Amino acid sequence: MIVAISVVFFFLVLRFAVTLFNFISDPKLRKINRMQQDMVSILIPARNEEANIIPLLQSIHKQDYPHYEVIVLDDDSTDNTYALCEAFAANHPKFSVVKGKPLEQGWLGKNYACHQLAQQAHGTYLLFLDADEQVGNSLINSAVHRIKSKNLALFSLFTNQEMCSLGEQTVVPLMHYLLLNLLPLRLIYLAKNPSLAAASGQFMLFNTAVYRKHQWHSLSRDRVVEDVEIMKLVKVRKLKGESLLANGLITCRMYTGYQQAISGFSKNFLAPFNYSIPGFICYLMLVIGGPLLIISTLNLPLILMMCGLILLSRIMISFASGQNAFYNTLLHPVQMASLLIVGIFAIQNHLTRNTVWKGRRV
Repeated sequence: MIVAISVVFFFLVLRFAVTLFNFISDPKLRKINRMQQDMVSILIPARNEEANIIPLLQSIHKQDYPHYEVIVLDDDSTDNTYALCEAFAANHPKFSVVKGKPLEQGWLGKNYACHQLAQQAHGTYLLFLDADEQVGNSLINSAVHRIKSKNLALFSLFTNQEMCSLGEQTVVPLMHYLLLNLLPLRLIYLAKNPSLAAASGQFMLFNTAVYRKHQWHSLSRDRVVEDVEIMKLVKVRKLKGESLLANGLITCRMYTGYQQAISGFSKNFLAPFNYSIPGFICYLMLVIGGPLLIISTLNLPLILMMCGLILLSRIMISFASGQNAFYNTLLHPVQMASLLIVGIFAIQNHLTRNTVWKGRRV
């Protein structure tokens, strides 16, 4: 019993130390006022995104960076995505929409769509965005400055998450919680080890020349979590990559309810654990079972110490990610229950190869 409690506390303190490092180092994209002059190709793969795509295009049109083109690739949508984008592009010269080719064998849909988009682009930099986002002023200019000043092959941002329902509040914060509780973000750039890699497909900015030399999406054509895989490939090839927090410059509403959030997270939740089910189960046991073990001791000082570390971690992560600290601390037990549910579905999907997303098996 004493050994188990010691292991739980060691893991808890270690995660707290990582969180504290991330909070103090403040790994956020800073706004840059000096305007850059490089052409940026904004590339958007879209499959059945009629509810999201126009707000994104409008936000790009309103933002302040002038040197860009936008190409939307309609990835065999069965809704009005193509028609809406075509109508928008007709009134905005910098925007265009193309029809994607039929999905080739060995590829996953988004990866193939991104590969096609890169072939259509003319910019010095390639910026891949998801269709459910909205961008703000200073985003593109600051990101271009960052990728140039650091000589990066890949620069990625973890976007601020919009949550409009209680169901989303109980699941979506888990993304930043796991990220900032397990990985010191600054080490993605500083450390050469490919295992210290993380990125978000919601914002991926590439140097075009380097991208075309290595064809990153082709190399990761069959990977569900292609963003992390590409960052690993960048580091394997001794190139520089960096991932930061978006600092409110770009927002995303990933899911519109609890069930959709559970399904969406479970399709790729094993990726940070290198698809190791034993490793993932150990993590769940420590994160969820560990606190229950401490509570079962009825040792008040131990319980208060544990609650203090968890509470402080949730507050720091909430402030760093632009989320509501009160909601995240209040809903922490419910979020941990959601984490368990996501974990069960993730393991089931991985074992059965039964994951379907937007009508396609992944």
